[in-house]
Amino acid sequence: MYMKHHATPVAPSAAPSRPGTGRAPSGTPSTGRLIGIDLARGLAVFGMYSAHVGPSVTVGGPVGFLLELARGRSSALFAVLAGFSLVVLTGRPQPRTGLAGRQAAARVVVRAVVLIALGFALTALDTWVDVILAFYGLLFLAVLPLRRLRAGTLAVVAAAGALILPQLLYAIRQSIEVSDWADVVIAYDPLARVTDSDGFVELLFTGSYPVLTWIPFLVAGMAVARLDLARPGVRPRLACTGGALAVLGYGGSWLALHLAGPAALHVISSATDGGQASAAWWSDTAGEPEDLIPLPWLLVAAPHSQTTFSVIGNTGVALLVISACLTVAARLPRTTRLATPVSAVGKAALTMYVLHIVALWALIDVWYVAAVDDGSMAVLRVLLAFIGAAMLLATLWSRLFRRGPLEYLLHLGSTALARRIVR
Repeated sequence: MYMKHHATPVAPSAAPSRPGTGRAPSGTPSTGRLIGIDLARGLAVFGMYSAHVGPSVTVGGPVGFLLELARGRSSALFAVLAGFSLVVLTGRPQPRTGLAGRQAAARVVVRAVVLIALGFALTALDTWVDVILAFYGLLFLAVLPLRRLRAGTLAVVAAAGALILPQLLYAIRQSIEVSDWADVVIAYDPLARVTDSDGFVELLFTGSYPVLTWIPFLVAGMAVARLDLARPGVRPRLACTGGALAVLGYGGSWLALHLAGPAALHVISSATDGGQASAAWWSDTAGEPEDLIPLPWLLVAAPHSQTTFSVIGNTGVALLVISACLTVAARLPRTTRLATPVSAVGKAALTMYVLHIVALWALIDVWYVAAVDDGSMAVLRVLLAFIGAAMLLATLWSRLFRRGPLEYLLHLGSTALARRIVR
């Protein structure tokens, strides 16, 4: 039920690129492309690659630790950055109003529909990747009504969602296991019939990235986008907030599991077929419940556990990474130039995501399976090859074009269609 090791791309920024860091006058958030945000996206792409292509975390050592650190948390970082992108699309520093505002909202709706369709198309390739794009598109639609709220209000909404929505999802999933109401909904769901899936029930509740518990990530990213990230003190406060949330999420889970005692760990281990319950406060090695989800599961913070602790902890890590990348871009220009290939990948995140799934589908029999047979270090070389190819392609493309190829098509199509729909 709780799928793991998959990450998601985020929609590209619609803001025009400008030399420098995209700084704005004090008191007004930047409207230019923030290189630090692109850098964070690029790191999230590499975290996604490590989840889909890299060795198993059981290799241990520094490599295993880095792989485990990236898995799950990179997908949360993508989701937070998705919320940031939504605000850029609908107006930053100030939300667009009037005709421009309606057209911006229509662009988001068009993009969401395209992402849902693209997500199911990639799923049809039948790779081992649980494609997130369909969930991602529905998430855009879910948080779109919040686009005009201020940073403080958005932060409150994100916090309330993190506290309430995981418990609501737990209750809904339990009811699905003991009754047949979901089957009735699926039977009448046109999306389920067209896509040969569980349709909206899967996207909202039972899938690998249930919209219900991923909403807080996007709302948190929207709150960050409403800040003036160029103002002195904002980035350090963002880092402190991220650190506090990470400690609260993972540390709170660790403390809760220890206070609950061995009985709770035994219940979790039994429900996950012998998973490492003692690591469930931060790691996916705890496994996932096979049938009914036990109540102690709400105490874990494993990245894909869909619990309050996991949402809080993962959001904290995402804020820490974003703050670090923004600081590097603002304070360390030489490092920023050296990291240009990484930020180029971030600018073309959707393209890089789609290409890597197509590559896995095309090469699975001739490359990856052979690497798996050769051992974990061979798989590590495959991962490095994917990362190197992505940086090379993205860097070459960015020298000629501001957006990635799929990003450009999505921008062009959504803009044209939105103008025809809303006049």
